[in-house]
Amino acid sequence: MIRDRFASTTRGLQRSHPAMRLFEKAKRFGIWNPSDIDFAQDRQDWLALAPAEQDLLLRLTAQFQAGEEAVTLDLLPLIMTIAREGRIEEEMFLTTFLWEEAKHADFFSRFLGEVVRGEPDLTRYHTPSYRAIFYEALPSALNRLLDDPSPAAQAVASLTYNMIVEGVLAETGYHAYFAILEKNNLMPGQRQGVRLLKQDESRHIAYGVFLLSRLIAADDGLWDLIETRMNELVIHAVGITSETFAAYDEMPFGVVEDDFVNYALDQFGKRLTRIEQARGKSLEEIYRTTNVVVERDDG
Repeated sequence: MIRDRFASTTRGLQRSHPAMRLFEKAKRFGIWNPSDIDFAQDRQDWLALAPAEQDLLLRLTAQFQAGEEAVTLDLLPLIMTIAREGRIEEEMFLTTFLWEEAKHADFFSRFLGEVVRGEPDLTRYHTPSYRAIFYEALPSALNRLLDDPSPAAQAVASLTYNMIVEGVLAETGYHAYFAILEKNNLMPGQRQGVRLLKQDESRHIAYGVFLLSRLIAADDGLWDLIETRMNELVIHAVGITSETFAAYDEMPFGVVEDDFVNYALDQFGKRLTRIEQARGKSLEEIYRTTNVVVERDDG
């Protein structure tokens, strides 16, 4: 590939672009270091938990850890595809994705090593539904872009990563995890990290909504593909919650399955509805009206 120009020295960077606004937020809110989090109290809290309580938190952490590693491993094809299309504003923001997902993997790795201090192999917590998404659907969708960078392939990659993995699974999982720790006043270091991590994820989801909206505005025929695939994947997303609860005769911390299934389905419905709003809109309207999530300094 030979270049004949650069966007920044021909038209200039579009500072009002939704991705550039997200890039500004990433620079402001995304600069946190997992190594700075103090896990001393978390270790003491961990040792005081009942075995079943430890098992549930370890199960969730094992799913988070592998999930963050998975997106770190699988994200590059999407960045490469956007770069090859010359979408410099979007690529600039996407550079923060890879760094942030790697930080999240680092964060959970520290927790496992310094707080849990258990055996390293936790794959027993990766249930059939979990494997269907993180072992199969996610890498397949993202790596398809290496050979097929079509709008349809981009849509499947983004909905799998941004809408299902982040918008449904991560948001539901982190909501449950944080609620357990907050309600029981446990592990302040872990709560701090999850609060910061959720801010990062909110920017990623906002970009996914923008990308899918842009793709639909350019080709309304993609909507049927997006809707069908999201409905297929949400079955596995809900399955992860059901399989987690099925592992316990009595659920630790008194958590209720329906609360988290309903939360997951609510997140799914919000994402699907938000994307559908792009139907019938022009590209200019998508760029002008896309709302960018605003994080607060206190999380």
